[in-house]
Amino acid sequence: MTNRRLFIKQSSLALAALAITPSCVWGASSQKTLGIQLYSLRDILESNPEKVLSKVADIGYKQVEVYGYNNGKFWGLEVKELKKILAAKGLESPSGHYGMDDFLSGTKDNLDEIIEVSKQLNHQYLVIPALKESLRQSADDYKKLAKQFNAIGERCKANGLKLGYHNHDYEFMKYGSQTGYDILLQNTNPALVDFEMDIYWVARAGLNPIDLFNKYPNRFVMWHIKDMDKQKPQLNTEIGNGSIDFKKIFAERKSSGIKYYYLEQENFNIDPFESISKSYQYLQKELL
Repeated sequence: MTNRRLFIKQSSLALAALAITPSCVWGASSQKTLGIQLYSLRDILESNPEKVLSKVADIGYKQVEVYGYNNGKFWGLEVKELKKILAAKGLESPSGHYGMDDFLSGTKDNLDEIIEVSKQLNHQYLVIPALKESLRQSADDYKKLAKQFNAIGERCKANGLKLGYHNHDYEFMKYGSQTGYDILLQNTNPALVDFEMDIYWVARAGLNPIDLFNKYPNRFVMWHIKDMDKQKPQLNTEIGNGSIDFKKIFAERKSSGIKYYYLEQENFNIDPFESISKSYQYLQKELL
């Protein structure tokens, strides 16, 4: 009887604490939500996307960032089919990578189509994943791009989305005293445009991500997390095995404005599923 009364009392206290501080409880939980950029698995994804998504979910990933939309489909799947599979696997897709080179160069206005796909998949962010070289030749080019990003951001906002931009290393080429990345960050409206920092490419360019967090606080709401091989910097490795000090970076994550964490690995030395499983375990136990 005493044990039963103690159990009831402890349960009541726990429920009371949950009622009083739900934001604290759920905030702690949400910090451990980890996603993966599906481009990591591109070599096997396109042959059997449902099987790959099932394995991703089994490892523990709860979110996926899609890529590869083309002619109304992702890897042969209609958008409604992909949405159904994601739901069945318990996966959500907060963001997606959509090539915008044709739109930015003025050769094709496919933005409305991309926005509609993003809405169907319940994205919060429509992310520009890269820029072809002809669009980024000078400081003036980057200033033009910033204006275009703001305009795209306006159209996204009108549809309940926000624009994001994902970097590589070429954005860190200097034009006078500024890099292309500086120009984009300084000339885009934070209310319309956020940034997805690829930590590997920042490090590959010889920069410290924390310096960018401090210079542009709250602008990096998404991260791509991939480690750099210690012997061959052009290669990736499992998180925690490489040369990037993620513990220091994660210690400063609040200043970045982080909302979504995505593992990304572009090449593998071991089985891809074994690799993304090892990275998942390290991220959950050591970093998140």
